[in-house]
Amino acid sequence: MAKAQVLGGRRGGILLTAQQGTGRVLGVQLLAPQVAEVIQTAALAVRFGLTVHDLATGVPVYPTIGEGLRLAALECLSRL
Repeated sequence: MAKAQVLGGRRGGILLTAQQGTGRVLGVQLLAPQVAEVIQTAALAVRFGLTVHDLATGVPVYPTIGEGLRLAALECLSRL
């Protein structure tokens, strides 16, 4: 998370749970300072059945804390 590093914060994490095979986002757990910036995107991803591919290929404003969600999706995508 580039913005988190700029702000001096390196604590926290994002746990993204996706359905094996389809990559549909089933849940997101967020624990970090200023994570309120990401909650809306995570909630919409679950509510509307987005996939980790959708999150990984989205274009977040840079730098932003929300970029961490994209990075988590990329990591999850590599494991599906």
